[in-house]
Amino acid sequence: MDEGKHAVRYRVLQVAAKLLEEEGSGAVSTRAVATAAGITVPALYRMFGDKDGLLVELAAYGFDLYLAEKKEALSDSEDPVADLYRGWDLHVDFGLRHPAFYVLMYGAARPGSRPPATDEAYALLVSVLDRAAGAGRLRVPVDVATRVVYAATTGATLALIGEEAKDRDLSASSRLRDTVIGSVTTGPPPVAAGADLASRALALDAALAAQDSAALPLRDPETALLRDWLRRLAE
Repeated sequence: MDEGKHAVRYRVLQVAAKLLEEEGSGAVSTRAVATAAGITVPALYRMFGDKDGLLVELAAYGFDLYLAEKKEALSDSEDPVADLYRGWDLHVDFGLRHPAFYVLMYGAARPGSRPPATDEAYALLVSVLDRAAGAGRLRVPVDVATRVVYAATTGATLALIGEEAKDRDLSASSRLRDTVIGSVTTGPPPVAAGADLASRALALDAALAAQDSAALPLRDPETALLRDWLRRLAE
């Protein structure tokens, strides 16, 4: 019985991943991948269109590995800010263990767009920051915090990948992590009535965003106006 198309495609991606990890991106040519996978070059082109199509799917394959590791190691705790710190360290660790994959996934961004395969990882970061906002632990809106943490984490990882392993100082990542996450989060909300106004406003904004608009006693324009006021209070 002929091997199924999906099984062949997966096997080709496994072969391409092995070449990428062991020999670098220069080794991932359509001819080399086809030969190693035991198929013809025309067959590979029928599957992926061209080399760019192969690389896009290879990046997605890398993200499957990344997300599988991260979701297994990063189950939600009662402290979303602690989860942010752990998530940063897991992200950097993955990049340093799989540098060629990481550069393919994050180093090939084009102006105006993120690599498509990063969308799920980005959404995972948003979900943690949503939890932080809901707990009154953010200083800035979720979208702002997401951009800041995403840019800093990927920048730190790419910078470390670019260094010789023997010269790498992981404390640089830790210091940047502490500075960046500290700049967008707060400590646990105080029990007293004088709790931080900005974090309370952002917590209510996050709660409104999570609600079905039909369940709110406000009309949509009123809800939008309230959320605008809450964001201004948080500035």
